[in-house]
Amino acid sequence: MERNLEKTLEDVNNTEGIIGCILADHAGLCLGAKGYASTNSAGIIAAIADQAAKLEPDSPAPIISLQNENRKCLIQRQVAVVGAIYKDVSA
Repeated sequence: MERNLEKTLEDVNNTEGIIGCILADHAGLCLGAKGYASTNSAGIIAAIADQAAKLEPDSPAPIISLQNENRKCLIQRQVAVVGAIYKDVSA
């Protein structure tokens, strides 16, 4: 499983426009990170996904978008894993 996780992170991080990605488990433990993503943000990303899901509990997992002038962070939970992708929007 660890090899699949590393390959997935590498493939996502090598996609044009993406500058980083991170995966965390249901408790916020970092499963892996590549590029601009910090392993220290895994718990916060999992917490954001959990709190956003409470807004509409009967709906599918939401996609959360956080953006500033230079970057966008997209967060989504899929079953027991939370993923975040960082994109460069300054170009």
